[in-house]
Amino acid sequence: MEINILEWIGYIASAIIAISMAMSSIVKFRVINLVGAALFSTYGVLIGSAPVALLNGFIVVVDIYYLYRIFSKTEVFETIKVRSDNQYLLRFLDYHSKEIQQFFPGFSYQPQLNTYSFFVLRDMAVAGLFLAHRENEHILKVGLDYVIPEYRDYKNGKFIFHRLRQRFIDDGFSKVVTTGNTRPHKKYLKKLGFEEKKNGLFEMHLTKSSA
Repeated sequence: MEINILEWIGYIASAIIAISMAMSSIVKFRVINLVGAALFSTYGVLIGSAPVALLNGFIVVVDIYYLYRIFSKTEVFETIKVRSDNQYLLRFLDYHSKEIQQFFPGFSYQPQLNTYSFFVLRDMAVAGLFLAHRENEHILKVGLDYVIPEYRDYKNGKFIFHRLRQRFIDDGFSKVVTTGNTRPHKKYLKKLGFEEKKNGLFEMHLTKSSA
């Protein structure tokens, strides 16, 4: 039996909404759900079904409203320094170890190296963990910049590498280097302004003018 174009629109819209339900990031959920609902609303108009069109049109409005709130909200970012043997730090690394390995293959916690060890807080909620060490006098090597799924919207990275930039400069660093071994992590680094070099190495030059 042949499937006409209207049925294809319905199937595609259903698939997009189903995919949105699998997103752990609230931003990704809202964006993908918005696309699916908009397509479903169009489908409802085309088949002459007011309930389908109106319900999904309402979902589109709700998604737009919450996305606006997310992107316009002024969040309070803070860092909280932790000791290398801090029990919450060790528990955090263990709890997120599987996903950390997905983004940072081969990562091994080496507390003796860390010049910086701090959690990033967003409105007092733990959003991520940052570990880095002084590779030589002027280079800061990032060992881990992990963000939990709910907060993967680049704001953590912008806070660390842009708003904290002056702190790194004051500590004598002129460059930040890290490795990007996975496609999502490479995209993240490029979005933040890192330049890709050879062998998966990424670097960012620290200057007062770009702070």
